[in-house]
Amino acid sequence: MELASKYSPADVESKWYQYWMEHNLFSSKPDSREPYTIVIPPPNVTGVLHMGHMLNNTIQDILIRRARMEGKNACWVPGTDHASIATEAKVVNKLAAQGIKKTDLTREEFLKHAWEWTHEHGGIILKQLRRLGASCDWDRTAFTMDETRSESVLKVFVDLHNKGLIYRGVRMVNWDPQALTAVSDEEVIYKEEHGKLYYLRYMIEGEDGYAIVATTRPETIMGDTAMCINPNDPKNAHLKGKKVIVPLVNRVIPVIEDDYVDVEFGTGCLKVTPAHDVNDYMLGEKYNLPIIDIFNDNGTIAEEGELYVGMDRFDVRKQIVKDLAAAGLLEKEESYTNKVGYSERTNVVIEPKLSMQWFLKMEHLAEIALKPVMDDELKFYPPKYKNTYRHWMENIRDWNISRQLWWGHRIPAWYLPEGGYVIAMNEQEALELAKEKTGNPELTLNDLRQDEDCLDTWFSSWLWPISLFNGILDPGNEEMKYYYPTSDLVTGPDIIFFWVARMIMAGYEYEGDMPFRNVYFTGIVRDKQGRKMSKSLGNSPDPLELIDKYGADGVRMGMMLSAPAGNDILFDEALCEQGRNFATKIWNAFRLIKGWTVDSNIEIPEAAKLATHWFESVQNRTAIEVADLFSKYRISDALMAVYKLFWDDFSSWYLEMIKPAYGQPINQTIYDATIGYLENLLTLLHPFMPFITEEIWQQMYPRDNGESLMVIPMSMDTYVDKSFVETFDIAKEVISHIRTIRLQKNIAQKDTLELQVIGENPAAEVNAVIMKMCNLSAITVVNTKPEGASTFMIGTTEFAVPLGNMIDVEAEIARMEAELKHKEGFLAGVMKKLSNEKFVNNAPAQVLELERKKQADAESIINSLKESIAALKK
Repeated sequence: MELASKYSPADVESKWYQYWMEHNLFSSKPDSREPYTIVIPPPNVTGVLHMGHMLNNTIQDILIRRARMEGKNACWVPGTDHASIATEAKVVNKLAAQGIKKTDLTREEFLKHAWEWTHEHGGIILKQLRRLGASCDWDRTAFTMDETRSESVLKVFVDLHNKGLIYRGVRMVNWDPQALTAVSDEEVIYKEEHGKLYYLRYMIEGEDGYAIVATTRPETIMGDTAMCINPNDPKNAHLKGKKVIVPLVNRVIPVIEDDYVDVEFGTGCLKVTPAHDVNDYMLGEKYNLPIIDIFNDNGTIAEEGELYVGMDRFDVRKQIVKDLAAAGLLEKEESYTNKVGYSERTNVVIEPKLSMQWFLKMEHLAEIALKPVMDDELKFYPPKYKNTYRHWMENIRDWNISRQLWWGHRIPAWYLPEGGYVIAMNEQEALELAKEKTGNPELTLNDLRQDEDCLDTWFSSWLWPISLFNGILDPGNEEMKYYYPTSDLVTGPDIIFFWVARMIMAGYEYEGDMPFRNVYFTGIVRDKQGRKMSKSLGNSPDPLELIDKYGADGVRMGMMLSAPAGNDILFDEALCEQGRNFATKIWNAFRLIKGWTVDSNIEIPEAAKLATHWFESVQNRTAIEVADLFSKYRISDALMAVYKLFWDDFSSWYLEMIKPAYGQPINQTIYDATIGYLENLLTLLHPFMPFITEEIWQQMYPRDNGESLMVIPMSMDTYVDKSFVETFDIAKEVISHIRTIRLQKNIAQKDTLELQVIGENPAAEVNAVIMKMCNLSAITVVNTKPEGASTFMIGTTEFAVPLGNMIDVEAEIARMEAELKHKEGFLAGVMKKLSNEKFVNNAPAQVLELERKKQADAESIINSLKESIAALKK
């Protein structure tokens, strides 16, 4: 079969992915092998591939492919998340474009549109992952709102409520005025903003004077129900027991005293708006203050605000400042920088709001999930994230699990006609419980009203490692016993609270065990300027276009070359080009080997014997190193080790050492060894670059249909001849120096040289390799340095290459004298530093050591140059 002159990813990748799929090579069923399980962090069902997905799924595929080749039963479970807020927003926008408002529809009508949208756009991202080479068990594909996952969510809700861990109550929540729902603390992003601090005058009732309050939110004064001062603040002592009048609103409110107030901030007077600030709410509860909610859900002023009704909160801020100034109630404005909370989902400013919500008590769950991580039973890579995890767990607040949305898992609570509610898995069960609770056997479903809210999307995701194997509905089933706990989780540190911590909680609550043994935290993909990649900045390439341009293998390699665990990735498209070039290098090496004529009757050259012995050790040493790096999740380093082994040791050295003369055959034994080494290299490379390695492996010799490199066991030979490798390293240095001499002296490779060793030859064992690689006539040991020779040092041994009439003596003397002058100038600079007493006394030890090494190296080169010049002048 004739090999293409150029490797073409477009001709190879779809072919082999289809082959893997047709032969069911990604499938996993419980058997006697050791399981290795990964569950995919489910992307949004209607999402498309972005660079973060590329990184995360490349890492997962590398881990799953390596485990498969280690003989483990590798199971990578894919799936998607229903993404309540994001998906509902997309559906609302689509309907709006058709002139339809969500409020014009019933819940059932809206959900019909939502399911249509999901079926139309859902799963696109999973299909795109196939372009990347993701070897998921696609038959196991799950969706957080499919039947099994939905029933699991409801069962857990009922169970936690029955345990007293889920409760309903009015609490201060983070309200998203655009999505029209509460969001959790973890979904609020705080951004530093340059705004204003407004000083407002509150007239004192019955007096001519006034108190001054500093606030960043003058639009909330309509909800003020008290003013608070610190009882130990002498400057505001005159306000004790008084009442003040809210500006413009003219409401009389009391002055209360509490040491919560910071006497150093503003004027030491605090306006208390219990409905619109978490801390004000606590003061309101403590002093039994009235609560006035002045905002509608969409951030406009409600009727209760009395002024500016219907206006947007930020428009009100502009207007009220003007009105306060006109009324003589604005003392002054100051520039002020503070942190403002934004909704992660919609990027609008969060509004603190009192709202009836469902909450999950977290103290018990946090307690059972903290110790395993801190004791390294469940390991984090890098371990620095243990501190982040511990801090959150030790300062945890109850989880607001309800969302004011229709798309999602509807809360399984049914309200009774007389008040109260029942919690049940379904309507029929709810009706039976309602009859029992009310003692009214005549109740019908029409008498009950189900809660309108949905559960937070993360309430389904936290069950993911369990629900994927049906562990909630069928505890202890065969697959749960086999696949759980899963092996590795690959995710970003930005969802350590949303998802990682909560999955650990659910794992210990429902299985009494960790959900995964290791968590590998990836970094954030950034551009060369350090900016997070995003569509809005226009700095994020289209992953599929990158694959079209560089091939999946090239992109995978480009991602991994810049992806150390836990550190942000400064992505550069040039790395993908480097990946593509490496694929070309692999292909060309294969073409070279396959192009040789093989003859079992010719004698094996000594250089080839030595080369095969050397490469066997080097290859085994790298395989051991790679295994160790994988055990430490240093996957980028593992790739670099294999890259260097193939590019440098195999292609640049080994193949050159064994390559027969032009038109001559290669010995069969050496050829077979080389093919074996290539196959071993392909097994090491396959997890990183699955397509080109499969293509070459399939072309190496005839295969049975259904065979694949991806299921070939990765053998591990621990034989390494360290002493021989060290000798070979010296030989490689000798070869490099001689090549440099040829280059500097403009001596052609066809011209034979001689190598002389002054004293004992440390590389005598591999002389045959040096002679072949450098085209030498002889290597001899001499006692003195010959005249008219180029010399070099390796360790303490000096080597000389006699040049005779091969060079222009005058030109060579001129070149070396110029180099001597440069080195003497360099040495003078170093000596100036070392003669500076202040520098020597103050410089760190390592800096001094480096400067002295520079001195010694320069002096050695200068002496060698002087000797060489003197020898040429004789």
